[in-house]
Amino acid sequence: MPELIAIPARKGKAARLYRGQHLRLVNTHGGQVVDTWAFDRDDPAEHMSMPHSHAALSKILPTTGDTMVSNRRRPMLTFVEDNSGGIHDTVIAACDRWRYELLGVAGHHDNCTDNLRDALAELGIAAPPTPAPLNMFMNIPVRADGAVAWEPSLAGPGSHVILRAERDLVVAFSACPQDLVPINGADCVPKDAHFEIW
Repeated sequence: MPELIAIPARKGKAARLYRGQHLRLVNTHGGQVVDTWAFDRDDPAEHMSMPHSHAALSKILPTTGDTMVSNRRRPMLTFVEDNSGGIHDTVIAACDRWRYELLGVAGHHDNCTDNLRDALAELGIAAPPTPAPLNMFMNIPVRADGAVAWEPSLAGPGSHVILRAERDLVVAFSACPQDLVPINGADCVPKDAHFEIW
């Protein structure tokens, strides 16, 4: 049995993922957004890219069978299975200290940008500038007029996504600490999530 690895609430975690391996990302308690990144194992300057994936897929909502590509337009991760409702955001940047300042927070607030840096540091990897993440389970509807809304995640407790590595990667996750808008549920309480690799 693969080991189930915790992504602590409000924090990040990273792991190495080799070509052909599968990763199951679990929304353990339901409603939790998990910012997700992938980097080429040997060259972190090559990363999973949302704009390049938009062009490759001709859409902004990835679904089962879709392959996310890098900023060099090479395959990175393929959606193999998704029982979470299939709503994952590819538009919104990772939260950071400046986002929380604009929301009125004085002083430190946990954020996905710092979580990425800290998670990669645990593996001895210096973080490159933060790419736009694949915001797993994040529900950001795009209206007909182009406006976006910040809605609670639709992912239920225990729901998951299975991804296949198309190359040797380092993957990183942040259990998003956003507690000022209801993306992590109407209660605005961030929760932990889990993943396993096989």
